Amino acid sequence: MTNRNRLLVPGAREALDQWKTAVMKKDGIDVDQPSEVKYEVAKEMGIPLQKGYNGHLEAKDAGKIGGKIGGNMVKEMVRLAQENLKK
Repeated sequence: MTNRNRLLVPGAREALDQWKTAVMKKDGIDVDQPSEVKYEVAKEMGIPLQKGYNGHLEAKDAGKIGGKIGGNMVKEMVRLAQENLKK
């Protein structure tokens, strides 16, 4: 399946992936590769996410995985913005 997410800044994918890994590390998900974050989150939540096709997965379970990752990233962005506003 093709990833249709396009970043406005070319080359930003690597920085975003590194940041995602750092944010999730603060939450106790310690992986070497950003692409492995979703599998660790799924494992922690007891959701049977596999590499490759996951047609058996319910949408609510997929949402739980992405929601935890995206939610943590948004919380961190808000925290950093508030910190910068104080300066």
